Amino acid sequence: MLILGLMIIGSVAVSYVKNLMSAVIVFMIYSLMMAVLWEQLNAPDLAITEAAVGAGITTVLFVLAIRRVRRKVS
Repeated sequence: MLILGLMIIGSVAVSYVKNLMSAVIVFMIYSLMMAVLWEQLNAPDLAITEAAVGAGITTVLFVLAIRRVRRKVS
């Protein structure tokens, strides 16, 4: 129940954060919480996939996109 509450708080926080990098970090934490929830629901394959794709690859792609856009704007 605690993890579900943290996920709700994280999903709302992503929409209110003004800094893009902070939003990416909150999204990564949300994905890790989702992976923990999948593990508690006895779905380890989904937990590993969520951690790898949601928290890992997606976060890296978001950070690279933000850096690239900031360089072109400057």
